[in-house]
Amino acid sequence: MERAVIKLTIFGLLLALATGQPKTDDWDIYSFHINSTVTSRYATTIITSRVANRMNESKEIEFHVQIPKNAFIRKFRMMMDGEVYDGVVKTKEQAQEQYTRAVSRGQSAGIVSSVGRTMEEFKTSVTVAAHKKVTFELTYEELLKRTHGKYELQIHARPMKPVKDFKADVHIHEKAGISFIDVKGGLSTKALANAITKTHLDKRAWVYFYPTVDQQKSCDSCGEEGMNGDLVIVYDVNRDNGLGDITTSDGYFVHHFAPSNLPRIPKNVVFVIDQSGSMHGRKMEQTQTALLHILNDLAEDDFFGLISFDSKIFHWKRELVQATGLNLEGARQFVLNIRERGATNINAAVLEGAHILNAHPREGSASILILLTDGDPTTGVTNLEAIRSNIKQAIGGKFPLYCLGFGFDVNFEFLEKMSLQNNGVARRIYEDSNADLQLKGFYDEVATPLLTDVTMIYIGGTNLTQTNFSQYYNGSEIVVAGEILDNNVEVFTPQVVAISSKRKVTFSNTNGSVDSSVNDGFLQRVWAYLTVKQLLEKELLLSGPEKEKVNKEALELSLKYSFVTPLTSMVVTKPEGENTEILHKPKEGEAPQVPSYQRHQHNNVPPRIKLMKRRFRPSAPSKHSAVPRLKIVFDESFPHSTIRPAPVSHRFLMKTVNDTYPLCFDITGAVIVKLLHHPSTELYINGMLDSITNGGFKKIVIHVGADHHIKVDTKRISLQQGQNVTRHTGQDPITAGRFTVIRGNNETEVTDGDVRVAILVHKKDGKKFLWPVLRQSPSAGNTEGLLALNQVQYEEVHQDGRTKVKMTNRETNVQSSRAVDYRISNPIEVGCWLISDDFVLPRPLNDFFVAHI
Repeated sequence: MERAVIKLTIFGLLLALATGQPKTDDWDIYSFHINSTVTSRYATTIITSRVANRMNESKEIEFHVQIPKNAFIRKFRMMMDGEVYDGVVKTKEQAQEQYTRAVSRGQSAGIVSSVGRTMEEFKTSVTVAAHKKVTFELTYEELLKRTHGKYELQIHARPMKPVKDFKADVHIHEKAGISFIDVKGGLSTKALANAITKTHLDKRAWVYFYPTVDQQKSCDSCGEEGMNGDLVIVYDVNRDNGLGDITTSDGYFVHHFAPSNLPRIPKNVVFVIDQSGSMHGRKMEQTQTALLHILNDLAEDDFFGLISFDSKIFHWKRELVQATGLNLEGARQFVLNIRERGATNINAAVLEGAHILNAHPREGSASILILLTDGDPTTGVTNLEAIRSNIKQAIGGKFPLYCLGFGFDVNFEFLEKMSLQNNGVARRIYEDSNADLQLKGFYDEVATPLLTDVTMIYIGGTNLTQTNFSQYYNGSEIVVAGEILDNNVEVFTPQVVAISSKRKVTFSNTNGSVDSSVNDGFLQRVWAYLTVKQLLEKELLLSGPEKEKVNKEALELSLKYSFVTPLTSMVVTKPEGENTEILHKPKEGEAPQVPSYQRHQHNNVPPRIKLMKRRFRPSAPSKHSAVPRLKIVFDESFPHSTIRPAPVSHRFLMKTVNDTYPLCFDITGAVIVKLLHHPSTELYINGMLDSITNGGFKKIVIHVGADHHIKVDTKRISLQQGQNVTRHTGQDPITAGRFTVIRGNNETEVTDGDVRVAILVHKKDGKKFLWPVLRQSPSAGNTEGLLALNQVQYEEVHQDGRTKVKMTNRETNVQSSRAVDYRISNPIEVGCWLISDDFVLPRPLNDFFVAHI
């Protein structure tokens, strides 16, 4: 299935990096232009920003934009003082070698991280001399995908200040004719609506967005700092029931197939819903809301099934049932009664869903299996390869499997591989206020099958992209590209064969005409784009020599067409004396995982392509903040005694097997805690607890070997390399030796080889504090410390109205209590069994304390 509506998003952000608050005349974005040309759904966008340094001294100017994840950067250049500095696309190995050389010289280099649902970031900077100018130009390409019967071109503008010469020009050319075009979004409201000009002439459409400085301050999300919002161009093309649009040029072709007015095919759909403990709270509420809406949309000739699962399988019915009013009402009650608990047996649940569909085949219908989960398999069959093999064998290519991964804790790569193996797709559902709409939106994409077993045939064609599709859905589109043998258009014959309801149908070009109105290698780039995308998907499912062969083919095409893909990198050159930077493109699903009992509501720091600076500057002498004073009160009636404050305690939650009810224990005192010690790699992480009850950590120090030390507090990061100390208060990443530090607004992530630790910043009663989370454990298991504690398994014993916890033939009394889960970005209070530390910890508590941080 084709992915959902692809939004062509442009996020323009220019920041001047300066000490203190910048003055309005420090720097000036005197021109910011966005030019997007869409031809046959293929969009090429050029962002051009011109900036002047108005100061009497040199200044570092930053260029920062966001582009769609589906886009490939093609070109980047900077122009300054009559010189042009171009980015060069290289293999990742070549770029990494250049990266290593730059770091060894103490220079900056690029890194990768991700941002948002559909966005990636590109960021670079250059030093501009006094009263000089610089021009940044970024070009990227993307094939727009049709979803819900439309294409969307989204422009997100946030220049951080009003720009005198701000222009966005969009030109759309579709040879089939444009059926409608509309402009929406926050930037089309209030006074900004008057800045939009829209023209529609049959096969062409133009949208101009030329806001004045005053208009840039007036919209739903605008202010004195200028625009901050979206301009969304929505359009579709004319359709017929025939073969669709076929364009040829220079020995290549692109075929867009999206027939309309076909009868819908009744469907058989089974929903497999994760109800394990990690789905607790908002996730389950939103899942239930979405399912209720989906049930309301089922047609009476549809058949459906519902399964929920934790460590066990729960059926509403053990067979497919028709979507009658009575059955739908029963299904709604089943959905409302789903309760989150227990572990996650994905293998058994999906196999049961496949069994229900296989056991009740219906001629003339289309079957669909949909899995929603938020975690890894934790019980039953847990080997991922075994699960994928079992499910592939059970489905047997008879229907697609769509996997919806809720949040960033989910193993997205596992879901993606499982979907691709079974002719489906995986989609991440983001944990925020509209998660239920995301779920419903995905279902709407597959709600109306029009064709099944679609085969695209091209006599006289070669080097074709994907030509077999299990189903074609209303509102979507199938796109195929390839080469024409010997550029012989006369012999080239396209045809589509598929099943419509109960009959075989053939689509052919009866008049024999094929459009050849484009040139300049345009179709060749569309073919290359599609081929690389599909090779990257194919590579996920392969191993050994086959994987290497596909990787090599995708890499060669990426280099030939200068695409920045997950296999290539762009080396951004700078004027002499400045730092070289490397831009990589991440893969979906590389987001961090949060190992917590309740994994919802954590900050979705999303998949951002981001090129960020790493700088090492000598810091000023540190200014120690005042030490909190302890006030001692003397009681006159007892002259030799003191009234002492209550002991300071800090509550910690334990990780439990199968997400059972949490256990918690207290640590008393403002002590220094051994968080993670990994002797084989000389990695040591210690944390100093605050002197306020449940006040978290005031400082965390990371030691790597004898010469590298990182000190993290709520305000800054200090890096010591030998005798040199540098202080970092901004969000520029830091690289030193073998580790990388990335600091966000409320999160710092430290990577050392295969170890990844996040340090979250929380606030309580106006005071900030730190909390560490181990997001990736080292492959070598010789670790110790609080973060390295294994999950505990226990059983509850209820006797004489009291509750005890039993572990390995030992029992102890527990008390029902509460704890705040600080291991997630948005802390929540959870219930827990309060237990003594000497019972739950593998060693005495004093073994987790150290004398020096």
